[in-house]
Amino acid sequence: MRVLELAKRRKTVRKFLPDRPPKEDILKAIKAAKEAPSGMNAQPWRFVVINDEWLKGKIRELCEAEEKKFYSRTKGDLMAWLNAKGFKPEKPFLSEAPYLILVFGHTKAPYWLQSTWIAVGYLLLALEELGLGTVTYTPPNPKPVEELLKTPPEYKLQTILPVGYPADPKPKYERKRLEEVVSFNGF
Repeated sequence: MRVLELAKRRKTVRKFLPDRPPKEDILKAIKAAKEAPSGMNAQPWRFVVINDEWLKGKIRELCEAEEKKFYSRTKGDLMAWLNAKGFKPEKPFLSEAPYLILVFGHTKAPYWLQSTWIAVGYLLLALEELGLGTVTYTPPNPKPVEELLKTPPEYKLQTILPVGYPADPKPKYERKRLEEVVSFNGF
């Protein structure tokens, strides 16, 4: 499938069918992600796949505790937006998705942050091509998850991708028109 078609089709998925996709599909998507360009070819990403039910539950528990802290201090426009969209501190997709792919960046590598997120972009499109859904979920404080997984200090959790067959009927959010996001020779 062509990249533009995949990009147009890909949407955020927070609800999953209980069927577990083949592990080979997860590895195939990560194989595509590792082909992303990176600063000085450092390839600073690390993908940790979680399929253990207890561990997924523990990650959810830790993330929800941090979400509750975040929600307790959030006010104004952001809180109004969260309420309008129906977002809450509970993140059931973290334990309901068959897999979690945690993406870490090696902070000592040059351009590690940009490079890691380019790999995430590749991963999102590869998952879409395989018929798998996900959402890029970044906990407000990734430290508890990093501690749980005994993450080396030079790595930082960037996102958690719950992955499975989509069961989310919500349509894709509307995208801006090309004219709204492109200009030539200046802003």
